[in-house]
Amino acid sequence: MTELATPSAPWLALAGGLGFFLLGLELLTDGLRLAAGPNLQRLLSRATDTRWRGLGTGILITALVQSSSLVTFATIGFVNAGLLTLHQSLWVIFGANIGTTVTGWLVTLVGFEWALESWALPLVAIGAFFHLTGKNTRRGALGLALAGFGLLITAIDLLKSGLGGAAAHVTLPIGDGPLLRLAQTGAGFLLTVLLFSSSAATALILTAIHSGLIDLSSAAAMVIGANLGTSVKAFLAAIGATANAKRAAAAHILFNTLTAVVAFLILPALVTVTTALTAWSGAERDPAIAIALFHTLFNVLGVVLIWPLANPMAAWLQRHFRTREEDEAQPRYLDHTLVTIPDLALSALQHELVRLRDMASAILERAIVGTVPDPTAVHAVRTLTHAIARFIAAMNQGTLTPQLIDTSERLLRVARYYESAARFAEEGAHAWGEYDERDPSVMAAWERFRTAALALLPTARNAPHDAATVGKSDDDTMEAAYQDLKAALLAAGSRGALSIAAMDAQLRAASAIHRGLQQLRKGITRTPPPLTPQKTPHT
Repeated sequence: MTELATPSAPWLALAGGLGFFLLGLELLTDGLRLAAGPNLQRLLSRATDTRWRGLGTGILITALVQSSSLVTFATIGFVNAGLLTLHQSLWVIFGANIGTTVTGWLVTLVGFEWALESWALPLVAIGAFFHLTGKNTRRGALGLALAGFGLLITAIDLLKSGLGGAAAHVTLPIGDGPLLRLAQTGAGFLLTVLLFSSSAATALILTAIHSGLIDLSSAAAMVIGANLGTSVKAFLAAIGATANAKRAAAAHILFNTLTAVVAFLILPALVTVTTALTAWSGAERDPAIAIALFHTLFNVLGVVLIWPLANPMAAWLQRHFRTREEDEAQPRYLDHTLVTIPDLALSALQHELVRLRDMASAILERAIVGTVPDPTAVHAVRTLTHAIARFIAAMNQGTLTPQLIDTSERLLRVARYYESAARFAEEGAHAWGEYDERDPSVMAAWERFRTAALALLPTARNAPHDAATVGKSDDDTMEAAYQDLKAALLAAGSRGALSIAAMDAQLRAASAIHRGLQQLRKGITRTPPPLTPQKTPHT
């Protein structure tokens, strides 16, 4: 390392060290993530069926990719995709908090214990060679990670030099007392916010204690603040995000806050335990190892504290940050206390089916005009259909007359029709958007089909429970327009006005929308009429 010759040199070394650290950490993270490929997704989605496995998965993957944010955001994505439940995601996120403490151990052991400075530049050179000669391959990705690791070693060396030279000009909040401890925690929090990386903040704190700028208790308070500072990133990620993303981000914030508050309140005891453990291991003369151990200890403590609170917290989160579609997906009339009173249960089912019918009609309307329905709206239809099916299954476990059994089965079939209508609508809208090719004669046929299809929807929405027919003349008009559209598409494809691929996509779009309308019509016309009140059989 070049000698620090001018007063500004320590600050330049400090700034350069931070830059190298952040860049090296990003290269290491990206390289390991690319090398893992789809294995990261498979591991997250499969290894979370129990609390212990979810926790272990979060720890392992974060330790490997050196980024708790990456694991947290990937987990949120899997929740949104339906691959993980909120309960499963919580334990991956909690595990990621423990896994991120590996960075502290990496900085401590590689930067302070093992003399690897002479290997830094060769590692960067070898890594760059692998990456440049093997782009889009696993070898190239590992090269990127290797170069990032070399930059991390260089960064730690620069940070040691920079902080060592700046020691005379740096004033940190050192000492005992509640206010000073609070100031130290705030300093750690501010470091993470300014650097937008708790790993970089922790590296600075470790370097500061290694250089003798702060004592063990002060550094421990700063580490608590740095750990809490990661909540800011979760908060920013939740702005404008989906409801599930907000719930996962809130869980992250609540966990970090609980861990920080408890660790702050029992800080002297935690420092005593840390000192005893480092003395037992023979590392009492290295305060950096003590801080790395403290960082791991209080995050493990956080998991112990949250263990009995996780289920109530998840239930509370499910009740908050709700979207309109999620509220619509919840049954409004199905009360499970009614399952033993068949007449009331069937009445509630028929009211719920009217809601389901209207939701499917709204999705079909968007698809007919060529707009892709909101996926959350389609998911709401699917969720409500499953709730109706569970209610009917619970009702049928009682003693019912053959007529009631038949009616409940018909109502379940109607719910499936509406769910199919929404699914076909979504498929049709996606098929319509696959190609931009348009032919005037085909567009005219599309317009006639859309007009006829839209004419059916008001009739469908206003249909009574016992509708025997649904706009028969309008239905015939729609069928004729659909046949004309198919003929126009086939003609345009045969004469080259549309490519075969575009013709096929539009045929699939028209067919899916047509099938969706048919499913909606079946649901309406096959809805059984309300039953006259009758006595429930006694067991």
